[in-house]
Amino acid sequence: MGRYPIIVYLALGTNLGDRLQNLRQALAALPPVAQPRRASAVYETLPWGITDQPLFLNMVIEAETYLAPQALLGELKALERRLGRKEGIRYGPRLIDLDILLYDEAVIDLPDLCIPHPRMAERAFVLVPLCDLYPHGRHPHLGETFEALRARLDCSGVRFWAGPEAVWPFGPYSEQEVT
Repeated sequence: MGRYPIIVYLALGTNLGDRLQNLRQALAALPPVAQPRRASAVYETLPWGITDQPLFLNMVIEAETYLAPQALLGELKALERRLGRKEGIRYGPRLIDLDILLYDEAVIDLPDLCIPHPRMAERAFVLVPLCDLYPHGRHPHLGETFEALRARLDCSGVRFWAGPEAVWPFGPYSEQEVT
């Protein structure tokens, strides 16, 4: 663990069971692994990859962590299992999915971890909620803002579902940092 917290952006997705409750439980279970600071709205999205499955709810959070990137990934995967995620087919239905999109400004290319998330620039279900929080941030590889990347995508399969306060388990929701 480092001395100062690192700002990370995490994507959350779910398309099985009580989807809103799945997001609430995941957010509530994140500390102390990562302390959520801000959350995007929740969006209902078309499935990506395998399209014959239920619609997803997706969102992005900004959080702080003291964990190194691989340790954070390990903790997030363990949290998915504790919340009931079972191994399944790639891009298939899932109770909860937690992905690291950005880890400060780090660029990491390891067999089990790539940051920034390698397919985020082609996925509206990631860029739409990310732009709620960080529209003027720049993709570390592409050098373009997330807002510019989103503008090139077909976002018709991404529909506002609820404001962030619908899933925020940390008391009254505020657009400001959670302290």
